[in-house]
Amino acid sequence: MSASLQQLLDIMATLRDPQKGCAWDQQQTFETIVPHTLEEAYEVADSIEQQDFVGLKDELGDLLFQVVFYAQLGKEAGLFEFDDIVKGLNDKLVRRHPHVFEAPDSTLSDAELSAQWQAIKDKERSAKPVRFDDDVPLNLPALSRAAKIQKRAASLGFDWPTYQGALDKVAEEVTEVSEALSHDPDSEHSAEELGDLLFATVNVARHIKRDPEQLLRRASDKFVARFSAIEGILAEREIALSDASLAQMDDAWEEVKRRQRSGENN
Repeated sequence: MSASLQQLLDIMATLRDPQKGCAWDQQQTFETIVPHTLEEAYEVADSIEQQDFVGLKDELGDLLFQVVFYAQLGKEAGLFEFDDIVKGLNDKLVRRHPHVFEAPDSTLSDAELSAQWQAIKDKERSAKPVRFDDDVPLNLPALSRAAKIQKRAASLGFDWPTYQGALDKVAEEVTEVSEALSHDPDSEHSAEELGDLLFATVNVARHIKRDPEQLLRRASDKFVARFSAIEGILAEREIALSDASLAQMDDAWEEVKRRQRSGENN
């Protein structure tokens, strides 16, 4: 183990020390740290999306600290230690990459690699009775969880042959949403149909090998950028955003899109 990693483990142990540790760190449990872990993971993703690789180094350190924190809690409870986490990961990586560690001269296509990966995971799962979605965490973001559930079902043969089937399902769900809303927009049925539409849209993203969580984040970022630009255009027209009518905002929105298209063509 490197000196810097050992120092990190020692720092964590000191923070949790009942006599000389930090009061906040002493109070934490597995459950209380989870929100911080999720936040740190999203900050890592955000740094990558922003191409902020200087910040990424710091965010990865914060995420590593989460792992070290769990390891310290596990050690205190007699469950596992940091070395157990690393050993388990090492064993899993070697086990799931036989084409690298057992037959390094072999060449597999992407399809063969995917089939091999799934076969190994299925063998691991067969060691204990499970439901088909037991390896999909409940607290994943909804879009990511939907994609993982669909991927798991697809691995069992329940899937559209191409994206077209998934896209046709989206069109079907749009019709059902429209019908439900026309009868009662506030009903649970309308809400359920909207959920089905979101789920179907995720399936299209999965078929074209796109992460729906990232797609929606990008769409949200695009909307924020465009809406922020509306304020500038309204200011050019001496209109405050808070005083603008919907028609004025719509017109500014279209102007933003025109300018963006013009910029892309230059």
